[in-house]
This record gives sequence, C-alpha cells and structure tokens, in this order.
Amino acid sequence: MTTKKALRIGLIGCGFMGRTHSNGYLRVKNFFPELAYQPVLKAVCSRTESKARAFAEQWGYESVETDWKALIARDDIDAVDICTPNDKHAEIAIAAAAAGKMILCEKPLARTLRESADMVAAIEKAKVPNTVWYNYRRLPAVTLAKQIIDSGKLGRIFHYRANFLQDWTINANLPQGGEGLWRMDADVAGSGVLGDLLSHCIDTALWLNGSISTVSAMTETFVKERMHQLTGKVEKVNIDDACTFMCRFSNGSLGLFESTRYARGHKALYTFEINGEHASIRWDLHDLNRLEFFDNADASTLKGWRSIHVTDGDQPYMDKWWVPGLGIGYEHSFVHQVADFLKSLEDGSSCSPTFLEAFETQKVCQAVLDSAATGIWKDTHAA
Repeated sequence: MTTKKALRIGLIGCGFMGRTHSNGYLRVKNFFPELAYQPVLKAVCSRTESKARAFAEQWGYESVETDWKALIARDDIDAVDICTPNDKHAEIAIAAAAAGKMILCEKPLARTLRESADMVAAIEKAKVPNTVWYNYRRLPAVTLAKQIIDSGKLGRIFHYRANFLQDWTINANLPQGGEGLWRMDADVAGSGVLGDLLSHCIDTALWLNGSISTVSAMTETFVKERMHQLTGKVEKVNIDDACTFMCRFSNGSLGLFESTRYARGHKALYTFEINGEHASIRWDLHDLNRLEFFDNADASTLKGWRSIHVTDGDQPYMDKWWVPGLGIGYEHSFVHQVADFLKSLEDGSSCSPTFLEAFETQKVCQAVLDSAATGIWKDTHAA
C-alpha cells in the first residue's frame, strides 16, 4: 500500500460551509485514491466550545479550539480552512499566511476590495498554496461547458447572461445580524446578494468567458429597516436585497446578471446561458447533471437544443463516481475542489481560483456597487 502524505486540516467555523467542506475532505480518499495527499481532520474551531465539540464528534475532527489564533499557532496544522462570516476572512487569512499555513477560504474573498488586496499581498509574500471555494466550477456540466468554449465550438461569443434567485428574506419581520442571519448585516457580510450569490455567477463568468471590463448596475433594498438580533434595536438595512447589472467583457461580448432574495418560488435558481457565433450552451443548477447545447451546424431537420446528460466516464470528474446515467449532486463539487487542491500540491500547480483570481471577482463586485451608487458605468480595473 502506498503511504499517503497527511494534509492536516484546521477548520475555522462549523456552520453550513463547514459541513460541505468536511464532507469533501472525508470522501475524497474513497473516490480519488490515486492522490498522494490525504486530508486529516485535525482540529475545528468555534467560539462556542459545545458547538465545536458536537461538530468534531459528528465529522471526526480530532480536537477543538475556541480561539482561531490558537489553531493557527499549532504545529500540527498544515492548512487552514476559513468558513467564518466574511468579516473574519482577511484577519484570519493574513495571520495564517504569516504562519506559513496553506489556506482554503470561503467565498467571497472578503468584504471589501481593500481587505481582498491585503489578503492577496499576504499570500504572495508567504508563497503558500491557496484557493477560494467557488465550488460551482467543479460541477461536471460546468467544467464541460468550459471545455466546449475553449475548444472554439461556440465561435465568437456575443452574449453571457446569468441569474441567481432566492426568496428567503421576503418577510419584513425577519431580523438582521447575529448567528444565522449575518448575511443580512453589511458590517459582517460586506454586501448582500452581490457577494453572497452574484459573486458565484461572476466567478463562473470570468472562468468561462474572460475578464469583465465595464459595468452598469442597480441595487435595491426592499425593507429599509430591521431589528438587529445582537442589539435588539431597529436599524437601517445596508445590504442589497437585489442586484442587476449589465457589462462588457474584454472579448467584446455583452453580459446581463441578476440576483435577488425576493423572487418568490425560487430557493436557489442559478442559471447561465452563453450565445456564440456557431453555438450556444446553457445550464441550470436545478438540473445540474445536464448541459444544454445548440449547434447551428446541425442539419435543419435536426436542429434544436440537445440535452447532454453529463454522467459518462469521459466527461469531467465522472470517471470517479458511478456508471453512466447515474448523476451526482451539489456536495460533489466540494469533493472535486478538495481533490484538485490535493493534486496541485503534488504537481506544484495552482488550484483555481486562487486568491489572486478571486480578487478579480472582487474588483467586479466593487465596480457594481460603485455603479449602483453613482448611476454611471464603471471600469472594473478602476475599482
């Protein structure tokens, strides 16, 4: 039996994302047995000790911490996984980099462009392996879309459109801030649907279609005041409930993006469509194992959208799973990102998106906020 190299994980934050990441660490060894590295769940950190201990018992972490600084200081931690609310990303990442730890950070990179720049600088100085969990890249159908685009089958790209719709905040009595609702508090989250949902769409778009040069945006906060869970006072709401923006990509194509938490009937509708000179593709998270493809070169009697069931072994990642026809789910995207990170440690490559690549998404987000505030087009590189 080949001896595996241990990658000792220290997880900071044990909420929803902590669960998805932990599942990825646990399952990767079973489905990617050829990898030289194997995650070891060394420690999990939460401010509440009872919560950390319950999480450690459920997921198999060897120990717990209640202070993230103590976790970073440990000699038996190789990689720090940041699953905290956004306001802690920069501080933890910069400290982890200074300690020479590898870093896996939840998206978005940070609350602001300044924080993000500081994180990139810390990573570049320390030269430690790093990645940001924009996991939708790792769904096989989305990766197949990337391969199709890179092959040139679409030809010149004309249009890119994406949306991410939810409905969970349509309640004027819903409070803001505190555990479970920190995404409603701008001081903690940085922004609303822009950083939480549209950042996913932006990351995917930059990966599939290249850089975005200019944006024109509008945002809306439908409920202006909410009670804050931590203070008990009614306070102004400063996050965006909805965001829509147009953009120009550097390749000349036009983009249209929309996100909202006020789309009744939608829990997590994420779709994108790309229209090219020769062909088009589109994808829907609700049917994540399928990629739709239209090829104008088809005979007129056969021309139409085809549905590609992305479950065959020669399609991205699928040789690791079941037999053709049997799909996988949302959680597998995290297994794939863990596998890609471990592989990057073997061959010395970068595991995209790196902090530097995620910084490009942050630039677009900042330009969107600036455009919405001023009502004018903004250059993403001037953000």
